[in-house]
Amino acid sequence: MFRVCKWLLAVSGVAAVVAAPAVMAEDSYPSKPIQFVVPYPPGGPLDSMARLLAERVKGDLGTVVVENKSGAGGNIGASIVAKAAPDGYTLMMGAVAINSINPWLYKTVPFDPIKSFEPIALVASVPNILIVNKDFAEQNKIATVQDLVSYAKEHPGQMNFASGGNGSAGHLAGEVLNTRAEINSVHVPYAGANPAKTALLAGQVHFMFDNLASAAPLIKADTVKALAVTTLERSSFLPEVPTMEQAGVKPFDLGTWFGVFATGGTPQPVLDKLHAAYAKALMDPAVREALATMGSDVQPGTMVEFSELVSKDLKKYKEVVADSGAELF
Repeated sequence: MFRVCKWLLAVSGVAAVVAAPAVMAEDSYPSKPIQFVVPYPPGGPLDSMARLLAERVKGDLGTVVVENKSGAGGNIGASIVAKAAPDGYTLMMGAVAINSINPWLYKTVPFDPIKSFEPIALVASVPNILIVNKDFAEQNKIATVQDLVSYAKEHPGQMNFASGGNGSAGHLAGEVLNTRAEINSVHVPYAGANPAKTALLAGQVHFMFDNLASAAPLIKADTVKALAVTTLERSSFLPEVPTMEQAGVKPFDLGTWFGVFATGGTPQPVLDKLHAAYAKALMDPAVREALATMGSDVQPGTMVEFSELVSKDLKKYKEVVADSGAELF
């Protein structure tokens, strides 16, 4: 009996010694710089927000180094974070495209959309918006979504829409409009949203779905006609513009969001510290102002709420991508 107890004590002692470094590591986190991966090129909204947040979390997390790892629609950067040690020292500015669309759009992706990442904080949620070439709209008396649908039905296959590329949010939204409204508009992909907008302004295409932050200057300058936003609720920044569902195209709920993720399996105490730091930063006035310029007034919410959003959109976009017929290799 004595020997058994002695053995149990010895085993318990070894377990305590093994567990101690992990506990101490979590308690002392962070003790070195954090890598914050942005899976897109420098200069975009995700990159700009990542750098702003990196400055705002310094007081709680220390140095956060933003690194752009672009390519394959964000999959390259995402794979780096997915394969990193689950210790909280590698983060990602994820997005609906990476976490909820790419798994269905690409034949294979180098990560599991749920198991590979831990949602930390939702940063922004922005609607896309249906905009039409102004001259085309005026010449054909198109003032509403139903006007656009009627024109498309009267001219099957003669109306086209631009996007930033095959499988982009704009492409998927256009195909959803085709399916839900039972029309046949032709997709014209471009190498990015800016060339697509240039084509729209030049009258080379008739309409497109663009990110609200990107389209807002064109709308305010009255160089395009805004018909509807793609989310279930109107945007507080353009309250006069109806939703697609209010305009009679149902169901239609395709927004854009991005947020902070850690590597899957990161210990909960570390996740809690990260969430607290980023949630605090997201309430900073300078950050709120930057979010407003993007057309987002989202609150950071909880990690559970963010996780539910990712899972919900993962299921939703499986159907959307299938309906669009889009597929990338």
